[in-house]
Amino acid sequence: MEVAKIDASSRPLWMLSASELSAAYGNGLTPTDVLAATLDRIAEVNPALNAMVTLDADGARRAAEASTQRWRTGSPVSPLDGVPVSIKDNILVAGLRATWGSRLYGDFIPTTDELPVRRLREGGAVILGKTNVPEFTVHGFTHNRLFGTTGNPWNATLTPGGSSGGAVAAVSSGMGAIALCTDGGGSIRRPAAHTGLVGMKPSRGMVPRGNGFPAILGDFEVAGPIARSVDDVLLAMDVIGGPKWRETQLASSPSAAPVRIAYAPTFGEAPVDPLIRRTVDKTVEQLQSSGHVVTTIKPFNLAEPLDKIWPVISQTGVAWLLSQHTDWRDLVAPEIAEMAIAGAGLSAQDYLAALDAISAMRPGFEALFEQHDFLITPTTAAMPWPARETHPRTIDGKMVGPRGHAAFTPVANALGLPAISLPCPIELGAMPIGFQVFASWDRDRQLLDFAQTCERSLGACWASFPDN
Repeated sequence: MEVAKIDASSRPLWMLSASELSAAYGNGLTPTDVLAATLDRIAEVNPALNAMVTLDADGARRAAEASTQRWRTGSPVSPLDGVPVSIKDNILVAGLRATWGSRLYGDFIPTTDELPVRRLREGGAVILGKTNVPEFTVHGFTHNRLFGTTGNPWNATLTPGGSSGGAVAAVSSGMGAIALCTDGGGSIRRPAAHTGLVGMKPSRGMVPRGNGFPAILGDFEVAGPIARSVDDVLLAMDVIGGPKWRETQLASSPSAAPVRIAYAPTFGEAPVDPLIRRTVDKTVEQLQSSGHVVTTIKPFNLAEPLDKIWPVISQTGVAWLLSQHTDWRDLVAPEIAEMAIAGAGLSAQDYLAALDAISAMRPGFEALFEQHDFLITPTTAAMPWPARETHPRTIDGKMVGPRGHAAFTPVANALGLPAISLPCPIELGAMPIGFQVFASWDRDRQLLDFAQTCERSLGACWASFPDN
């Protein structure tokens, strides 16, 4: 099938999606020209946003030149060949500083790529550099004492969320088409929702990691892509996915048939911002009007145990990490020290009880997915808050703790489920809002097939850019 030509002059090159770039490269556009436009864009907007904290312009130019030669000879190594990609600063890239947002690792330069990075290189992607994170990627905003605060491209005084805040600020503002990130409790999905992007948290084991920073969240944390469209997420998964992903591809059979959707407007009694509630309600109504069968479940209590479980996982992980470093007290932020002290006060019995409580949640979700194909929730409970604040103090008039805004995402990590955040249709000029879709275990490809259906049926502006 002949690929339609893209009029590169109609939009700046940094605006083109990965899918559009791949098509355009086949019709004469060069990765070197795209990289030049992207580097100019970084120089223009990064000072205000502080998204990209380590830029590898020389390495990116070498990669773009090699990609240009491959496209000229008709031998690209993947559809991502020549596509500018950023890497979250808790993922190792050979030769680039990897700080994890902490002065504890301020001078660390790894000598090898983490496995998803290596696969991106082998796929010809042009690696731009590293994006900002909160310290140890355990908070829902993006600030650290090494690099400072990252702002939301839609309003730089507000947070893009975390821990992939630098990544979404980069992709949303045109500093690369795709970002490779991690999600240990919603770190891909919530920032994607705050910036109008698509964020995929794959099933456990779907994207092998290899050697990296200490796994303080165990296998609850996974690597996945953030992009401007589901098509681009699929391109990224085809490159970074392992054997389990290839198996899901073989089992996939896209269908336009109606699906059975369970809709949970909230979890238990968790407060939700009224604007988010109304917007997600309207989005689900549109899906229902497209022919899908929607069952609203209220109250939804299957995830309720996580309120007490998740702090045990994160606090003990931070405490264990810092126990390996005798000099940590002068190097980490006060909120990290508080987590470490709290985690050190927990016992092995506390940790095992948390794991047992997670296991006890599984049968309820197994039963849910026997009756429904997908579960939909809001992605976040709160709209973006001031960028330097760790979390919103109130939601819908109710006082909330540090994870009140994050009520809907950790269950996918706890159980190893695939989940994706998609942008809701919103009015022009409004701040982005996302809705989250879960699927059953290892049904990642089916989830992405449905996400593509959502793109078509909702008619949302999926690749919109902030006005900056």
